[in-house]
Amino acid sequence: MKKVLFASLILSSFLSQAQIDFRSTEFGIVAGGTYSRVRNAHNPSGARISLLGGITAQAPMGTAEQYYLQMEALYFGAGESGKAKDSKGAPGYDAIYGNNYLSVPINLKVYFSEAESEFYGLIGPRLNFLINQKIKNPSRPVYTEEGDPAHPGFNGKANPFNLGVGAGVGFSYKRQLEIALKFDIGLSNAYPNMVESWTSDPNTEKKKSEQVLSLGLTYFFK
Repeated sequence: MKKVLFASLILSSFLSQAQIDFRSTEFGIVAGGTYSRVRNAHNPSGARISLLGGITAQAPMGTAEQYYLQMEALYFGAGESGKAKDSKGAPGYDAIYGNNYLSVPINLKVYFSEAESEFYGLIGPRLNFLINQKIKNPSRPVYTEEGDPAHPGFNGKANPFNLGVGAGVGFSYKRQLEIALKFDIGLSNAYPNMVESWTSDPNTEKKKSEQVLSLGLTYFFK
């Protein structure tokens, strides 16, 4: 909750200082894919490939046609799998630990020039609200949502809210068709109640950071 309040305070301060022309807001649709992992969570640990899709809106900031505030509402697949390179055939190799979110990235978007077709950069926070969690073929009971009944306190339930920050680059064709590659790092603990089995001590729990590389294609309606 403290992180949410802190992020909200920073965002409110930024918006109050920026000259944003919401009357000139442009709307579009987004579709693409994600490649995600979670640090310090499951064993074996590998990447999960999933999808993203939703709507986007951007409003110009200032008079130059280079600076924009961009916000999106997306279905955003993340999480991880058990497909570690050195664990083929081992228990849990076919596991899927899927976290699917309603994701709200809020980005400062900067085109490198005022040209119609140009590269641009993105940076900003991402707010992820868990829609559902899908776990298949886990290697151990502790990795299920309910955890291991034999060890109270173990719980693989994903965090219902995940705050992250990301940056990326993209290319715009005539300010209408755009493609962007972005990397997001989770600042929240993706699995706050999952304790390392070899210690059974929540005080020694390592933070489980969800990290996502995404590629999205955007079309703005003119």
